[in-house]
Amino acid sequence: MKQFIIQISANATNALERLNAMINSESMTLFVLDRGKLIGTITDGDIRRGILKGKKIDDPIKYFINSNFKYLKKDQKDVKAIKEYKNMGVKLIPVLDDQGKLSEILDLTKYYTKIPASVLLMAGGLGSRLRPLTDNTPKPMLIVGDKPIIEHNIDRLIKFGITDFYVSVKYLKDQIIDYLGDGKNKGIKITYIEEDEPLGTLGAISKIKKINQDSILVMNSDLLTDLDFESFYIEFIQSSVKMMVVSIPYDVNIPYAVLGTKENQVINFIEKPTYTYYCNGGIYFLNFSEKSKIPKNTFFNATDLMEKLTKENELAHFIHKGFWLDIGKPKDFEKSQNYIKHLKL
Repeated sequence: MKQFIIQISANATNALERLNAMINSESMTLFVLDRGKLIGTITDGDIRRGILKGKKIDDPIKYFINSNFKYLKKDQKDVKAIKEYKNMGVKLIPVLDDQGKLSEILDLTKYYTKIPASVLLMAGGLGSRLRPLTDNTPKPMLIVGDKPIIEHNIDRLIKFGITDFYVSVKYLKDQIIDYLGDGKNKGIKITYIEEDEPLGTLGAISKIKKINQDSILVMNSDLLTDLDFESFYIEFIQSSVKMMVVSIPYDVNIPYAVLGTKENQVINFIEKPTYTYYCNGGIYFLNFSEKSKIPKNTFFNATDLMEKLTKENELAHFIHKGFWLDIGKPKDFEKSQNYIKHLKL
């Protein structure tokens, strides 16, 4: 954070020198600290306005600072508020503790947001339908473009401010662990869940003892998508349900007129209708407390929990109309090589 911080003891000249060094940056803002406490921000515009009002260039920066700044509380990071600040053109958002001291600066030129959730990536499957590609390589490690499928997903999630990752592994697990390591080179933490027996698409959660957030994102690691995880998370929180699944619209075009009948009588008809069905996209947000419903060390799919929660009216879906590709067959893998050129992080 040092490049964005200046002490209250500095003068306007010091601030201008610091701001001039940031001339090629999208975020020409300094945060003014007084014994660790954030008391304001300062930009070159603030200094110009101060000089026009009669201040001198060697005056203390306390005469130039903007004390009406946007910020977030350390323990109450509000993704919706971050989105609003972003829409207002704010590039840097300070995060303050209970004493008003600066603990973090969220740089929205590098990240889309800061989603307060952990992630579980499912990466233990055999990838049988992709053989022979997966004979000696686990499916998440197949190269799409310039890097493995799983790394595309990790890099995209990092853009949404997620740093706490769990990766469930089994088949050829050493290749995944050796490649990704502990995540430090990406500024994240990766913990591996090693499955002795297949645990399905959700059973691995039973092996996670504790996370620092209330929510966990579970995702198949062998798909590619441009899903807006920020909007997905906001919708999940606002819905107040225990679990939300990403749904992919699938249109079925009927090339004939469809008759509505009652016994042998036609009561209406629709000419060449299109019916839309919503398919499971393999991406879920859920309250971590729902772990109590998942048996330990037992094969358990996401659909098993979904079935339980539908009976409690605690399951909702988030419609994704953008790019989504489940790399399940060789033809899908071939498609991915072309699609990845147009898929932005």
